[in-house]
Amino acid sequence: MLRLCINFSRNPNQQLVSSANRKLFLIRSLTSSSLTDSRGAGSASSSSSSLPLSAGPSAFGLSLDSLEAYASKLAERNKSQKRAPIKRRSTKRAAQESAEEPKTFDSLGLSSLVLSQIHTLKLDTPTDVQHTAIPVLLGGDDAAIQSYTGSGKTLAYLLPILSVVGPLRESTDNDGEVSASKRGIEAIIVAPSRELAMQIVREAERILGAENKKIVQQLVGGANRSRQEEALRKNKPLIVVGTPGRISEISRDGKLHTHSCRFLVLDEADELLSIQFREDMRRILEHVGKRKSLQKKLGSQINEASNADEDIHSLNDQIGKNGSKVSSSNSRERKEVQRVERQTVLVSATMPMSVLRAAADWGQKPLLVKGKMVMDVEDAPPSHVLSEQSASQDMRGVKESMPPSLQHFFAISPLQHRVDTARKCIHAVGAKSVIVFMNHPRRLKDTVFKFEARGITAAELHGELGKLERTNTLAAFKNGKIRVLVTSEVGARGIDVPECDLVVNLELPTDMTHYAHRAGRTGRLGRKGTVLSICEQTEAFVIRKFERQLSVVIEECEFVKGGLVSSKDSATNPTPQLV
Repeated sequence: MLRLCINFSRNPNQQLVSSANRKLFLIRSLTSSSLTDSRGAGSASSSSSSLPLSAGPSAFGLSLDSLEAYASKLAERNKSQKRAPIKRRSTKRAAQESAEEPKTFDSLGLSSLVLSQIHTLKLDTPTDVQHTAIPVLLGGDDAAIQSYTGSGKTLAYLLPILSVVGPLRESTDNDGEVSASKRGIEAIIVAPSRELAMQIVREAERILGAENKKIVQQLVGGANRSRQEEALRKNKPLIVVGTPGRISEISRDGKLHTHSCRFLVLDEADELLSIQFREDMRRILEHVGKRKSLQKKLGSQINEASNADEDIHSLNDQIGKNGSKVSSSNSRERKEVQRVERQTVLVSATMPMSVLRAAADWGQKPLLVKGKMVMDVEDAPPSHVLSEQSASQDMRGVKESMPPSLQHFFAISPLQHRVDTARKCIHAVGAKSVIVFMNHPRRLKDTVFKFEARGITAAELHGELGKLERTNTLAAFKNGKIRVLVTSEVGARGIDVPECDLVVNLELPTDMTHYAHRAGRTGRLGRKGTVLSICEQTEAFVIRKFERQLSVVIEECEFVKGGLVSSKDSATNPTPQLV
């Protein structure tokens, strides 16, 4: 319409209308076009949709040339609007932006030799806690690491340590000076149980390889102490993993020198804070390196250690020249010079306020690593908040300690038939590796006999077994020679069998924390797992309490025709499907 008006007004051969009529026709056309645009924007009223011809020239006061120029501008604007692409929301682009980049170990800053070992073991994808914690530890920060059981917390601190300690570290120009100084042990890892300590040693040896595994030494109770001391002298390990009692005992006798230690890791820190480890932990904290005064990177710690050695040599030279002896006070000063600032790491599936306070007291401005999140420990809720809030935080931490892919059930059974109920569950879910928990160690052997009498291979595991017998039992269980491992509450921590697909509470745990730690023995590393608690009808209220505290659904079940059937399904469906 607009193009027609412009051509009509410019055509000199057009004799049908006068100049005034052409002007009025063009005015009316432009006015109608403007009103149409304004109505499209919702701002024009219906009463102004048209103008009379008599309103033409006097209403606008414009010449024909001005109107033609205005018409040409409108034509150019319409052309540009037609050429401009229509902006639409691209769902594909949004999906690409929201999707996370694939996680790999290559981008975390680990040494090239450690990465080579990881790729050899086909551990190409880190878990969330590993992806978050490794850069924090390589940056030299003290840290408190929390993640659910079986999420890979052990490698989250082992890989950064092995990247700067031992034969897999990145080679530097002063490697010869560092090796010549013989600074001794550089990392101490403390675990509350022998099983957990041995598990950590196995993980470290797996990364190091058979040719380098001697740099890791375990010091655990229940083993021959003289052999452990002999291995310390002979192998000169760089990393020591052990229980608090044995580490403190050997350190007290002067056989374990840890003043130059650069790393102190407390695995299952919430358990190490208990009263039974108080004296041993106090000595370990006093003698393993020293608390940081300022945040320093890992590289500066190496330089500080070499500078300390130079100070010691210069002090000895001065003593030789003067022909005098060092007094006891000077000896204490020299030992203080030898100390290296340590990097303190606390690891736990739960992070109560006691652990956060310990992290702040034992480290320097530590960071809290929780799944994909990193924050200052100081920013965590303070300890002076109401006790109800602190209790709710502890409950939330216990809940988060359980693997997310678990199914929880409970079954009502008399005490004398509980082993039969457990046997039915094992066959119903097709479990190949089962851990059965009981509260009292003296009942373990009788339960093992009952399983063996029903054709299921079983073995017991408790704290009174010798080291060799415990090691053989765990090895047989992991290799599939033993199908059911019957253990007490002490065995709830430190047992790492990723293939375990069923946990049975033959006796109910004492509280929600113990329930969570027992349940954490299955469903590890993203696998599916099942937890069955067997109780009498009078104990069902305990299950409901755990259900409320942990915010999980614990369904009552029964065993029908060789299958596990939820009671909810049996109530709604006459012929429920077997789980």
